[in-house]
Amino acid sequence: MTTTYAELPRLMGRMTGAEKHGPAATSTLDALWVLYDRVLRGTPGDPDRDRFLLSKGHGPMAYYAVLAAKDLMPEEWLDGFGGYDSPLGHHPDRVLIPAAEIASGSLGHGLPLAVGTALGLRAQGNRAAIWTLIGDAEFDEGSNHEALAYAGALGLDRLHTIVIDNSSASHAWSGGIAARFAAHGWSAETVDGHDHEALYAAYTTPHPGRPHAVIAQVEPKN
Repeated sequence: MTTTYAELPRLMGRMTGAEKHGPAATSTLDALWVLYDRVLRGTPGDPDRDRFLLSKGHGPMAYYAVLAAKDLMPEEWLDGFGGYDSPLGHHPDRVLIPAAEIASGSLGHGLPLAVGTALGLRAQGNRAAIWTLIGDAEFDEGSNHEALAYAGALGLDRLHTIVIDNSSASHAWSGGIAARFAAHGWSAETVDGHDHEALYAAYTTPHPGRPHAVIAQVEPKN
């Protein structure tokens, strides 16, 4: 039986292994919950499932808690988080976690992989949605700039990017992160990253012919 949002603190509390990226996890919790609870369709292994690629994999506790809450992995796995014999490492491993689409944690990989996934599915005539979640500081990696521009030019309208903006980046773009996406042909919205209704509305905004970005603003953290 799946659990509710109110149960997530209890699930995260089961992960007692050393974790230096706690704030990186908690900043993503609301965005991940709304996505998995109300937006993503399909189950692991279903060829028509929506794909979610976690790029911000260096703080995976919220991700693991949400997967457990949605019965996408055993809750008991949480107790061994970070242990030698645990499938739950400090970076997610797609070989060990069936619901994980990619192994992640090295910054700047999620969006390029999502672009490639969107291209591959489009070539197959598959209309599944592709989602990725990145941190604002990942835009210090050139691979994200190239992926952003390429996706906009190709009109990859099944591609969606969630950016967790906790003001940790050094880019200082005029107009903010949303303006950067819009300049390359994306649909983009900025919302409160803890407001579930605002997140859901932004996730489901129509964006025909364009990829879509949701910038989820959260309090500044390390």
